[in-house]
Order: sequence, then C-alpha cells, then structure tokens
Amino acid sequence: MVFTSVRTEGDGGYGETAGRLEELVKDVPGFLGMDSARTPGGLGITVGYFRDEDAIKEWRSDMEHRAAQKRGREEWYESYTLHIAKVERSHGFRK
Repeated sequence: MVFTSVRTEGDGGYGETAGRLEELVKDVPGFLGMDSARTPGGLGITVGYFRDEDAIKEWRSDMEHRAAQKRGREEWYESYTLHIAKVERSHGFRK
C-alpha cells in the first residue's frame, strides 16, 4: 500500500493521531512494517507492507483508522492518493 498526501498547514492533532495509528496497525495480523517520509512543503509518502489483501482489509475497516480517515479528508489533507500494489521482489543495501 502506497499513500501519498499533501498536508494542510498546522498540526490540528495530526501528529498525535498518526502516532496512535502507527501503534494500532502493529496489532493487525499480517502487518509487516512501514516506511514514511515527509517534505517541509507538506508532501508525504507512506508505504505500508502487509502479508496479503485480507490484512489490508482488516486495517481499512479498523474503526479508529476510519475515524482518522474522515478527519484527514476534513482537516489534514489538501489531497491524497492510495495505491494498493503487490511487491514481487525487493532487495537493499546498507553500509
């Protein structure tokens, strides 16, 4: 899952809610981890890794997550895009 967003100005509780959701998603069976980055201009990208689509569906239906989604549309985001994709292969390098 790849979530890209452009934030509105100000926090309005966003940071606290994001922290809560980061803890909450860890309890979803099949959640494998996530990576996030945000630019000073407000563009953010979060990549969430899930074992399968059932795990994504469980996260999508979580009531706290749904409430945060609603608040995001009303207050926190100018725009966002969500892509659901399958990773076929992955590798990395670290010194």
